Amino acid sequence: MTAVLKNADLLPSDLLTLSELPDLRPEDTRWLLIDHNSLTGPLRKFESQIIGCIDHHVDEGTIPRDVSPRIIEPCGSCMSLVVEESRKLWEAVAAGSHHSEDEKLARLALAPVLIDTINLTAKDKTKPKDRSAAEFLQGKMKDEKFDLKAYYRGIEVVKEDISELSFRDIFRKDYKEWTDGGLKLGISCAVQNFDYLIHKTKGNAHEFFDKLGDWAEERELDIISVMTTSHPGGEFQRHLLVWARSDEAIAAMQKFAKISDSLELETYENGKHDKAGQRMTWRQKNLAASRKQVSPLLRDAMKCRM
Repeated sequence: MTAVLKNADLLPSDLLTLSELPDLRPEDTRWLLIDHNSLTGPLRKFESQIIGCIDHHVDEGTIPRDVSPRIIEPCGSCMSLVVEESRKLWEAVAAGSHHSEDEKLARLALAPVLIDTINLTAKDKTKPKDRSAAEFLQGKMKDEKFDLKAYYRGIEVVKEDISELSFRDIFRKDYKEWTDGGLKLGISCAVQNFDYLIHKTKGNAHEFFDKLGDWAEERELDIISVMTTSHPGGEFQRHLLVWARSDEAIAAMQKFAKISDSLELETYENGKHDKAGQRMTWRQKNLAASRKQVSPLLRDAMKCRM
């Protein structure tokens, strides 16, 4: 995050987080949702105050049809949809602003577009609006020395360096949760594979699962899942872990195993990290399936586990 924010002379402390918000009454708020289309957990009480949404995930049907903007469609990066929606306003405002500030904002917006689409090379993810957004943002660059590939590589290197993070920070760095069928699911995405994560505990897999269990308890989860992306030897790989922590959750996990053929799951390292029907780890051969595709399958299993 810092690597991107510095291009706009910003610090992480400049960002407002939910934990910093005061205790607000729903009627005193207005919510424009970006990069998700459903409020979960304690934020559900604000659902009636949603005034707009821009998102690239599966439409969960909770956003009223009459709000504006209401843009929920597949796209490699949600930022591309934001840029498309705000393009005319941006141009109007930029006409009277200093070029350096305009360029800072463009660099800030360009980062997630490049990361989400692997520098516009991910064929299964990259959409025309991603390319259009990247072209528009590059047009804001006045620095003739700006190198798109170098900018992407610099961000990617920092993004994949989690060596200084605690396990709790790794699990919460890119985390989402849902409640369906009376069960609570949390999915953490990590930018290193299981080998790396277990090596981080000096090879003690039990310690890794203890840390993951602690995170599941903190979030009061029935099912905890970890999805990883990595590039060992230059090969892009995905790994998936699902850990059911109650009898009802075990039934949901078993249902998930039956309905997840589209993910092309293969047991990871002969199941050495699996646990008697409660915990399963896989290598995911369908590389195009990110959390946007995995979470609906898990949630369907939670709803239809019987």
